[in-house]
Amino acid sequence: MKKLYCFDFDGTITYKDTMFMYLRFYDPARFRMQFLRHVPLFILLKLKLAETEKVKKSFIGSILKGQTQEKIEKKAQQFFEQHYPKIVRENALDFIHNMDRESTRSLLVTASLDIWAKPFAEALQMQLIATKAEFRNGVFTGNFIGKNCNGKEKLVRIQEVIHDAKFDKIIAFGDTSGDKYMLRWANEGHYQFFH
Repeated sequence: MKKLYCFDFDGTITYKDTMFMYLRFYDPARFRMQFLRHVPLFILLKLKLAETEKVKKSFIGSILKGQTQEKIEKKAQQFFEQHYPKIVRENALDFIHNMDRESTRSLLVTASLDIWAKPFAEALQMQLIATKAEFRNGVFTGNFIGKNCNGKEKLVRIQEVIHDAKFDKIIAFGDTSGDKYMLRWANEGHYQFFH
């Protein structure tokens, strides 16, 4: 029986949101300053009066824009080494380690940037589908390639990746409204399954 597993990352298999963790890890002083500057935008976001993608781009860019890909990726690896497997929910880790790898394909589907999600996907032996950071001449532009990988976009990206592959069963795990399209599309959609 051929199965496809789709796992959301932040909050579903981790205890915390990795975006804030990674950005704080990258540059604590700059993080504090930019976080305070972005508080009004975060409030508008909570009130659904601002676009998630714009606020996210602005906040990430305020800390990482103009930094080299080499430094960003090196920091991502250090961040991973410091926090893995501590930030991953134990029951999620057990579930993933006990999956039958022979007949399954596993995707880590996240709105987080590929920059810091990649080492986690590799450790969990999953193919990564994430928001893509744009680099030009080895420097982060502050932009994304394509859309923020959340909501409907998660489903679009999954379907692009699996293409015409056929599965007997599709099982998805998520923990927020940003996962609802993926959960509805799957044969089995599990909400906050590992909580």
